[in-house]
Amino acid sequence: MLTIASSHNHSTCDGHSRREFLKIGSLAMGGMSLPQLLQASSNNPKANKDKAVIMVYLAGGPTHMDTFDLKEEAPLEFRGDLRAIPTKVPGIRICELLPKLASQMDSCSIIRSISDTVNSHSSFHLMTGQSNKNNQPPGGWPSIGSVFSKKFGIQEGTPAFMNLGSVQNSGGFLGAAYDAFSPSGKGKADMQLNGITTDRFADRQKLLTCFDNLRRDIDSSGIVEGMDAFNQEAVDVITSNRLLDALQYQQEDKKTQDRYGKDGRNFLLARRLVEAGARFVSLSVGGWDTHKDNFKAMRTRLPALDNSLGSLIQDLKERAMLDDVTIITWGEFGRTPRINNNAGRDHWSRVMSVHLAGGGMNNGQVIGASDRNGGEPAERPVRIGEVFSTLYKNCGIDSSNLRYLDLAGRPTALVDSSCRPIKELVG
Repeated sequence: MLTIASSHNHSTCDGHSRREFLKIGSLAMGGMSLPQLLQASSNNPKANKDKAVIMVYLAGGPTHMDTFDLKEEAPLEFRGDLRAIPTKVPGIRICELLPKLASQMDSCSIIRSISDTVNSHSSFHLMTGQSNKNNQPPGGWPSIGSVFSKKFGIQEGTPAFMNLGSVQNSGGFLGAAYDAFSPSGKGKADMQLNGITTDRFADRQKLLTCFDNLRRDIDSSGIVEGMDAFNQEAVDVITSNRLLDALQYQQEDKKTQDRYGKDGRNFLLARRLVEAGARFVSLSVGGWDTHKDNFKAMRTRLPALDNSLGSLIQDLKERAMLDDVTIITWGEFGRTPRINNNAGRDHWSRVMSVHLAGGGMNNGQVIGASDRNGGEPAERPVRIGEVFSTLYKNCGIDSSNLRYLDLAGRPTALVDSSCRPIKELVG
């Protein structure tokens, strides 16, 4: 595991720190994770290399009422003091703090009626599509990124599943070979560039020195000698210039860097990793657990998200990549329709909104609706499994046939058979 710490750190009400990390790959010896991924890749030479997913996890659970589902006619104690603005698509209105996304609404879609979220500060249900942690098959549910790893292996020298944030990243019953660069686990070794954060990537020579030292230490230890071809290739991949170059966002022209800004560096890195061959990139943005001072937090967090996400959409479009990359942005749950006594909104798992972009979908629409005060799905309830089926379909995976053996040897479907791709988006 190569782990590079970010400079951002947020906590949620459960007391857990949601520090944002850049985690890049797992170097596992003796036939473990990365070598098995390489072998999977060699057995799948005709994998479609064009389609990818970037998942933006808004850790803490953002309020749907003040982002993508404002209730302009609701009483003040529900609607708050943020206003809606028109978007590029007539009839669709979103928060006034999201002007960049509003101007690109024709490339985006909003689901306002997700009906089966979980009241928990965990990305488990967003990464597995399963709501019940306590009722898992033997080995546990794999994350969606791990499924991409099993399907596609290493593409163009880059692991399929790249994790730039704290999300559920286990391969579950698929096996540790498909973990998303977990820093723990028997037989795994962390490779951490101690003291090097994403803010210090500007010193390319310092980073190159770290990699050179890492390679030298490996060579001098004698580990590489006698390893089979896949293990040796694993060493080459994790210390290769291709992955390192993808992380060097300073190679971008200054205009592009300035467009994303400091808060958008992981968004820029996600685009670069997709260009380098990654098929599923996850990143996290914290600070959405707004039990108090919700509107003050929104005025700080939303403009940064608007610029970061809006820049990613614009960048992909200019590079003719947007139809091939699906961007999904969501948190754990929605927020209470009624504002509490601390000017905040509490957890609300009955309904939430999801923002989607790109993917060659029928964008420029809103799917579903919540009721007048934003408390329940009122039209077209959508399940998380339907979202998963859509993400899979966009990358050429048929979720209806997505079955693998769990650790008890039973064929297990990863998506409920009743959850089909969202027809409004993909036909």
